[in-house]
Amino acid sequence: MQITIPSIGSIELKHLVFDYNGTIARDGLLLSNLDKTITDLAGRITIHILTADSGGTVAQEVDGLPCTLHIIASGNEAEQKEAYVQALGADSVVCIGNGANDRLMLKVARLGIAVLEGEGSAVSAILQADIVARSIYDALGLLMVPQRIAATLRS
Repeated sequence: MQITIPSIGSIELKHLVFDYNGTIARDGLLLSNLDKTITDLAGRITIHILTADSGGTVAQEVDGLPCTLHIIASGNEAEQKEAYVQALGADSVVCIGNGANDRLMLKVARLGIAVLEGEGSAVSAILQADIVARSIYDALGLLMVPQRIAATLRS
């Protein structure tokens, strides 16, 4: 996925990393109607889901989706998410999250998007993001129509 942003230039995104709970799920359940959009995006970008899976539901919820699921250990979650993004090559990653434990991945990713969703968003996540979206649906809309990202980030 290539996006040209006036005054910044062209960026190539190869990986989309989602936080799970609070971002694409609420109370451990995938939000409705995301499966089709995620599947559509998977044709353009490799999708990853990072979670501590405290509810134990993520594997069942994302079964059949074209994504890589990575369950992180409890403790130092922000650092584990950051390391995962760095290992992918942070300069080619877009991250979407909402929690304090997402702040470091939002910061190091080429493009960080904080979402508010039903749980709200930690101020630390918002401060590290490049863009704040009202919902995951709005955030995914930005990726489906990248000109919206260019319009938001141009200076």
